Amino acid sequence: MLSRDESYSDFCSHYRRWLRAGAPAPAWKPPMIWVECNACSGDKIALMNTQNPNLGEVLYRYIDVRFDNALVAAEGHHAWDQLLETVARYEDKFYLFVEGAVPLKDQGLYAIVAESKGQRFTAEEVITTIGPKAGYVIAAGTCASFGGPSAAYPNPSGSVGVRDVLQRPVINVSGCPNNPDWIMGTLFHLLFYGEPQVDEEGRPLLFYQYTVHRHCQRRSYFDRDEFAEELGDIECMFQLGCVGPRTPSDCPYRQWNGYVNWPVRANTPCIGCTTVEFPDGSMPFFVPLPEKHRPGQPPSIPPAEPTPPGAEGQRQHTSSAN
Repeated sequence: MLSRDESYSDFCSHYRRWLRAGAPAPAWKPPMIWVECNACSGDKIALMNTQNPNLGEVLYRYIDVRFDNALVAAEGHHAWDQLLETVARYEDKFYLFVEGAVPLKDQGLYAIVAESKGQRFTAEEVITTIGPKAGYVIAAGTCASFGGPSAAYPNPSGSVGVRDVLQRPVINVSGCPNNPDWIMGTLFHLLFYGEPQVDEEGRPLLFYQYTVHRHCQRRSYFDRDEFAEELGDIECMFQLGCVGPRTPSDCPYRQWNGYVNWPVRANTPCIGCTTVEFPDGSMPFFVPLPEKHRPGQPPSIPPAEPTPPGAEGQRQHTSSAN
């Protein structure tokens, strides 16, 4: 079995040969169903912002979008009927992309995916009904992957990640939102090579094998214990709340917005948006990692050191003198 690094190198070699051959389309365009649950649409926008290839090429050459609230012309019961027809006709073949967490409280009424002939269909109903019949299930973004901001404290909608309502493998392409390359890279791996290698949380190793900290441009400052004191300083932002040491992501070298920038380069700490614990585990955002604590819980403050004999009186004397 190939090691992780060897597998990645082998994939890159295939990818280069594919590009040299003119990026040929796969033998067929798999039907894709995109279901949006408790979400902000950020991951859909990330999909639309893909550049190499662009969205038009993806839709024309590589996938057949059969259900989506933005990319298909059908509306109302016509869209719903098309979803049902796709599931029935392409069972075990269609790709199911889910954006957003799945709310469970109050019979799931906080996310209505569709309405047909007077009947409402909740995200929970749709995902648990069609999820087992999909060829692949891809959770697009941290909300769909692990609950994310939609399930943040106090989680009034009772939202959970897709993997918590399906008894089957789910590929978790986490990020808030995810990088366009992460979602498209996962899609293309499925098209040409099948299911990618994933970590223990179901994230593709192609993008989440190493932490932000490992490849951060400010890593040398961390190694020399040189830390920024305020936003805008050039040193490591660990003391300002950076969660890079425990955040799996290739942001430092892939970057965003056309591969030109990413949070740390823009002088703001990594907030750990690809992690299982985000956002609660990253709170408060601008305190050092050891001092972070989940909302509703007291901070983990280390016990105070015992005061040496006579020190208390010395502090009082110093205070009086000032």
